[in-house]
Amino acid sequence: MSMPFLIVGLGNPGSRYSETRHNAGFWFLERLAENCAVRLRPQSRLQSEIARIELHGRDCLLVRPTTFMNHSGQAVRAVMDYYRTNAASLLVAYDELDLPPGVARLKQGGGHGGHNGMRDIFRHITDHDFLRLRIGIGHPGSKDAVTPYVLGRASAEQALLVNNSITEALEVLPVLLGGDLPGAMKALHTVKENGL
Repeated sequence: MSMPFLIVGLGNPGSRYSETRHNAGFWFLERLAENCAVRLRPQSRLQSEIARIELHGRDCLLVRPTTFMNHSGQAVRAVMDYYRTNAASLLVAYDELDLPPGVARLKQGGGHGGHNGMRDIFRHITDHDFLRLRIGIGHPGSKDAVTPYVLGRASAEQALLVNNSITEALEVLPVLLGGDLPGAMKALHTVKENGL
């Protein structure tokens, strides 16, 4: 059987955090699971909730870590080890302060950008050349305000914009899973041009 492709959404577990901006990665994963009519099931030894599906012709695992954000790497490492996957078969979706709400961007490789979940993944995975889906949540304007901002609830307007960007990201998944990263990036990144 071929190596499954891992789609990981980052966030904090529990109802207290479910509507906070830091959980944008969970929002993406939950929308994807809902669209595919699958339930994420707890896998306690992998510190995650997982659903295995065929998505656009690829064997995929949807992974929602049950660790807190700062320990996301433990869960990702456990899942990768168990399913014998590598960084080339990994997409991580997470909230991005440096993008405005309503904008999502795909990239491959790069740094962790100070994101605590990504930083922990870097600690547990030596190959950092994996795919990322950065979901814009905007920046509060001051470094000191970042923690309460990411752990706060988005306004109705912001939440709508974030959800719109998640819809756009989901629409390019078939292209991405088909192996055409440049095509997926072009489709996602140009969706807002010309006022559209």
